[in-house]
Amino acid sequence: MAKDPVRVLVTGAAGQIGYALVPMIARGVMLGPDQPVILHMLDIPPAAEALNGVKMELIDAAFPLLKGVVATTDVSEACAGVNVAVMVGGFPRKEGMERKDVMSKNVSIYRSQASALEKHAAPNCKVLVVANPANTNALILKEFAPSIPECNITCLTRLDHNRALGQISERLDVQVCDVKNVIIWGNHSSTQYPDVTHSTVTTKDGEKAVPGLVNDDEWMKGGFIKTVQQRGAAIIKARKLSSALSAASSACDHIRDWVIGTPEGIWVSMGVYSDGSYNVPPGLIYSFPVTCKDGKWSIVQGLSIDEFSRKKMDATAIELADEKALAYSCLN
Repeated sequence: MAKDPVRVLVTGAAGQIGYALVPMIARGVMLGPDQPVILHMLDIPPAAEALNGVKMELIDAAFPLLKGVVATTDVSEACAGVNVAVMVGGFPRKEGMERKDVMSKNVSIYRSQASALEKHAAPNCKVLVVANPANTNALILKEFAPSIPECNITCLTRLDHNRALGQISERLDVQVCDVKNVIIWGNHSSTQYPDVTHSTVTTKDGEKAVPGLVNDDEWMKGGFIKTVQQRGAAIIKARKLSSALSAASSACDHIRDWVIGTPEGIWVSMGVYSDGSYNVPPGLIYSFPVTCKDGKWSIVQGLSIDEFSRKKMDATAIELADEKALAYSCLN
C-alpha cells in the first residue's frame, strides 16, 4: 500500500543550499525511495521569482515521489501541516557587521518562523536548523515553539561529522563507508571538537581503532581537528561559494537517520538539547554522538573522556553559553 505523503519544509529554498537540497528530497534521498513527499518552499519576497523558477524545475524533473510543491513567501502558508522542517534560511554575517548584529537579525528571523511552526506545523514536527549560528538559532526556535517537543528540535553537525569521516578515509586510504563512530562535540563553529578517540575502521581482519591505525597523535590533535573545523572556509576560498552540495547531502543524512534509524553499532553526530550528559550544561543545543530508533535519538552514553577531550568539549560549551547569552540579550 502506498504511503501518505510527508510534507517537508525548506526555508531559504531559492538559495544555494536549498537549490541543492530540494531535488535530493524529491528523489527520496532524505526519507527513502518509497516515501512520497510534498515540498513546502519558503523564501523572502525579493527571492520570489527565483523561488518560482525552482518550482518550475522541480515540475520539469518529473520526480515520481513528488506529490506537490508549495512555493511561497508567506511563512504561515509555508509551515501549514509540515511534518519535517529544514531551516536553511538565515541572515549571513556581512563585512563590517558585529557578532551581535548578526545574532539580532537571526533571533528576529527564528522567532518569527518558530511562531509559525508553533501555530501551523503538524503535531510532532521534526525540525533541523542548518542556518548559522545553527545551535543558537535552534535554541531560539525552541524558545518560541514551546509545543514542539525539545527532542524534536535539532541542528546540523552531520556535515562536520561527514567531513571527519572523509579526512580519516583519505588519511588511511580506506573507503569512507568503512570508517565509523567519529564524534563532533559542541558548536557548529571553529570551536567544535572532532573526536576520533572511539572511531574504528572495518578491515579484512576485523574492526581496528583509528588512533592505532593513524599512529600520529600530533596530526589527530592538530591538523585533523583544524582541517575539519575550517573546512567550510577552505571550500569558500576554493569555490568562491559556500559548501552547498555537502551541506544539503548532510541534511538528508541527518533526517534520514533520525526518521529511519541508525544501523546497529553506528552512531552519528547531531546538535540536540543537552540533558547534562558528559557534564555539558543543560539548556544548550550541543552536538553529541547519538543513535536513532523509531524516530527518536538517544545520546550514546558511557564513553571515556580523556583530559584533552574534556578541555575541548568544555571550550565549545563555553562558546555556546556565550552565544546563548548574546541571543537572549537580543530578545529584550
